[in-house]
Amino acid sequence: MNLFDEFQWRNLVSDATPDLPGVLATDKLTAYIGFDPSAASLHVGTLLPIMGLARLQRFGHTPIAIVGGGTGLIGDPSGKTQERQLLSTEQVEQNLVGIKEQLSRFLDFNAPNNPALIINNGEWLASITAIEFLREVGKYFSVNSLLGKEAIRQRFEKEDGISFTEFSYPLLQAYDYLVLYDRHKCLLQMGGSDQWGNILAGIDLIRRLRSAKAHGLVFPLVTSASGIKFGKTEAGAVWLDAQLTSPYRFYQFWINTDDRDVINYLKYFTWLTAQEVAELEESVKLEPHTRKAQKELARRVTEMVHGPTALSNALRATEILFGKEITGLQRLLRRVARSA
Repeated sequence: MNLFDEFQWRNLVSDATPDLPGVLATDKLTAYIGFDPSAASLHVGTLLPIMGLARLQRFGHTPIAIVGGGTGLIGDPSGKTQERQLLSTEQVEQNLVGIKEQLSRFLDFNAPNNPALIINNGEWLASITAIEFLREVGKYFSVNSLLGKEAIRQRFEKEDGISFTEFSYPLLQAYDYLVLYDRHKCLLQMGGSDQWGNILAGIDLIRRLRSAKAHGLVFPLVTSASGIKFGKTEAGAVWLDAQLTSPYRFYQFWINTDDRDVINYLKYFTWLTAQEVAELEESVKLEPHTRKAQKELARRVTEMVHGPTALSNALRATEILFGKEITGLQRLLRRVARSA
């Protein structure tokens, strides 16, 4: 099984460029995904692309995580109904620190043959002048093609419209892809399905300026069976930072997964094999009251994000709070408080 086959059985392919399956079956690629530094922590909604990079590395390809120190100062209009509040350079730099640490839990930066890279696109976006950018990049994009992109068109049709700042975002992301191609021979960009238009823009720019064929693959945007955006709760976002979302709350988020969603989430967010997932799917059908699949999902993801000690504390807290265990309560609460 190659990487594309792996993505397919996990239902992770929303769209891909036509030649990509064949390329992944025969070649080792360098690929990247961009992460938005608009907050000090990543959240569970970013686990899908993070796991995408981690799976890519396990199949022998080289992953690059772009932390958008440059594009983060602009803001991606994709999926947004109104203009983002612009962050200061200091805010973005502060947010980058926590994000880099979180990504290091999933990617191997010391792998002997394909070590992962974390790169801040501020390295090149902060140094190029407006005139250089317009001459080198802007001339290859028509306003008509940009207005045809769904994210921009939706905002353009609203009363408030879209600023030129966010209108220019696809050009910046396309330039990122070009720079990564030049510096690292990066030939694959991945992301959520809302990034498809931006990815195609980068592919086209590489074709025009370097006469090379680059590729793209996008994952589905995850929503629950009830139609709620994944990761949104009444208490707000579910963060990967234990200081913002305690391991106990994190565990509870996953264990409360709807029966209709749990199998897809096991495919998306764990390393379980197809056979292991199939066995858990059978348990959902035959004995849903045991919530065996949800327990396995919660255990796997909590340990992966927060480590075995935090998982142990979350499990014990769950037993106590649901009346199965009362001994050692004070000692446990002190341990949970320290890990939270």
